[in-house]
Amino acid sequence: MVNWNNLDILASYQDLQQTNRVTLQDAMTGETGAKRVLKYSVNMAGNMAYNYAAKQVDDDILSTLSALAKEAQLSEKFQALYNGDVINTGENRLVLHHLTRGQLGDTVIADGVDKRVFYVKQQERIAEFANQVHSGQITNADGEQFTTVVQIGIGGSDLGPRAMYLALENWAKANQTFKMEAKFISNVDPDDAAAVLSSVDVAHSLFVLVSKSGTTLETLTNESFVKDALKKAGLDAAKHMIAVTSETSPLAKSEDYLTAFYMDDYIGGRYSSTSAVGGAVLSLAFGPEVFAQFLEGAAAEDKLAAGEDVMSNPDMLDALIGFYERNILGYPSTAVLPYSQALSRFPAHLQQADMESNGKSVNRFGESINYVTGPVIFGEPGTNGQHSFYQLLHQGTDIIPLQFVGFKNSQIGTDVDIQGSTSQQKLCANVAAQIIAFACGKEDENRNKNFEGGRPSSIIIGDKLTPASLGALLAHFENKIMFQGFLWNVNSFDQEGVQLGKVLAKKVLAHETEGALKEYSDLLHI
Repeated sequence: MVNWNNLDILASYQDLQQTNRVTLQDAMTGETGAKRVLKYSVNMAGNMAYNYAAKQVDDDILSTLSALAKEAQLSEKFQALYNGDVINTGENRLVLHHLTRGQLGDTVIADGVDKRVFYVKQQERIAEFANQVHSGQITNADGEQFTTVVQIGIGGSDLGPRAMYLALENWAKANQTFKMEAKFISNVDPDDAAAVLSSVDVAHSLFVLVSKSGTTLETLTNESFVKDALKKAGLDAAKHMIAVTSETSPLAKSEDYLTAFYMDDYIGGRYSSTSAVGGAVLSLAFGPEVFAQFLEGAAAEDKLAAGEDVMSNPDMLDALIGFYERNILGYPSTAVLPYSQALSRFPAHLQQADMESNGKSVNRFGESINYVTGPVIFGEPGTNGQHSFYQLLHQGTDIIPLQFVGFKNSQIGTDVDIQGSTSQQKLCANVAAQIIAFACGKEDENRNKNFEGGRPSSIIIGDKLTPASLGALLAHFENKIMFQGFLWNVNSFDQEGVQLGKVLAKKVLAHETEGALKEYSDLLHI
């Protein structure tokens, strides 16, 4: 039986507060540090590994964290989730994004439907449609092939798919799987939509409208913007648009779209990259086979996450160490630093995934909690970040844990040898150097040049960023967020904090305002 208890009543949490702290400068210096790098590593899917040698943990702390995982029933709770228990208690819903990429446990029946069968059917429908577009069976009104796909969405319907597309764009071009350029419209700011539309040939563009409810104001506003542009170009919008929505939405059977692909209420937007939300745009851009490889990588990582042994479960281990940094060491934020330009929007996606999931101050039953929860997530790709905000990371007053991601090889394979090393080697040298610089620091009589060190980091190291490794990387962080939500006893799968602003915005547009809200509305000429 699964017990949903607050963190502060768990005995192992109390034990964890009594453990001795690790002095990172000592732990990572000399032979001791070399041994830690080899020892503190666990394999991930996608030919990657999670290395946590430069984290402030030792065998005693890891043992206590393992005890906490057992007492908090992390494995049992994950099992309950993928077997179809109602884990999203706030909305009384199942949580099924893992089912979009594989079957980890029992058959899950919801609304009278086998949900794995449902998700696979949508993937098959998307694959058939994408292949018909690529082969020229589905064309524009003039019988010409579509060359561009434009996704219209907001939040998780944009951030995840956009990050995944950018991550694989160069790989697809290098591996001759690139089919269509993808663009994204998300911000209700008309300048965003106008800029995207001015950069594409609308006559040869296929638009993907993503709205689960079919009533998302921001998305429908941008749809109207696009339809207006198509009309002005003398085009029939219905011949240029498809929908990704729920079967019960007004978009599902509408003649305004070439076709519709379906999602459901059991997959939150920030977890939807492996559903039809990501599947449609990625299959059109790169081909269904590439999307399938992406799903396979995610599924392989999910299998590791289902393991009970913490020390061989990279997702749970990362979650526990991150929890230790937040709740025991008191670090308020985490920087995600991919040393790969292809992952330029991956930190932005993780901002939503983590902060929308675990930015909660009440438990899953709506009761106040008296411990901190989700950290602030931010980041940029290296080496750009080094010349931006690393100053604060190295010498600022707050210690900010770091999560590096690095790959031994580039996606494209084009490189140049300068002064005895390639650009890729220089990139990898920078991330290796940063780990040690943050951990060990450097003494200097000039206080401006003195580095205290003691700044913890982990690194996920892969061979190359491929569809499979990207899927595994995405699943790793999704599962990390899930496990941390279990520890904090919060509902990681609703986002009520997003809704209030939307409600008030509708009141502003309806001129149903008073007080300060009316004054701000007047200042903005609404």
